[in-house]
Amino acid sequence: MTQAIDASPQLWRLREFIGGFAQLLDRKPAEDRILSEGGALLRQLVSHDDWLPPQYAEPDPQRYRQFLLHADSGQRFSVVSFVWGPGQSTPVHDHTVWGLIGMLRGAEYSQSFDAGDGSLAPVGEAVRLEPGKVEAVSPSAAGLHDVHQVRNAFTDRTSISIHVYGANIGAVRRSVYQPDGTRKLFISGYSNATLPNIWDLSANPASP
Repeated sequence: MTQAIDASPQLWRLREFIGGFAQLLDRKPAEDRILSEGGALLRQLVSHDDWLPPQYAEPDPQRYRQFLLHADSGQRFSVVSFVWGPGQSTPVHDHTVWGLIGMLRGAEYSQSFDAGDGSLAPVGEAVRLEPGKVEAVSPSAAGLHDVHQVRNAFTDRTSISIHVYGANIGAVRRSVYQPDGTRKLFISGYSNATLPNIWDLSANPASP
């Protein structure tokens, strides 16, 4: 039996964000415009922590979780909530598409890496993301990196970030990186295969 969603009455914020992002992509802008204008939209969304249903904010004691919030029907973008339990982190990994990371709750560190010559080396210092802050990743944009590692900044609480990618990221073939630069292909999928549809209007209030 499908469980009901304990939805926030402010879920309309996510709906408006997705509509605005789709309209942005309808204009077929260059990637730098997607990252700048899309980043502004995401910054507005994560400036409010009152809309994410609790089922999509639940940590796992063993590993971080990624819940699909929306996948564009044209595969142009996807929106995912990443939930970090205390002290949890990702392996070093890439995305192969542009991405935006907006901090919603708690804090996280993002460390970029250079893997271009077959080795793996950190680039600069880790960036600390606080609520309302947005960071971009890209395999092609000047000044950005696509390979990074992300970890919860806290060892005693959950942190949550909202990610937007230029594809259905759960279906993209990507790589994790070993310290010697060795790559291993993976497809991440999502953590919410058994959760109900977040857009079920019978379980969610309408927009104001």
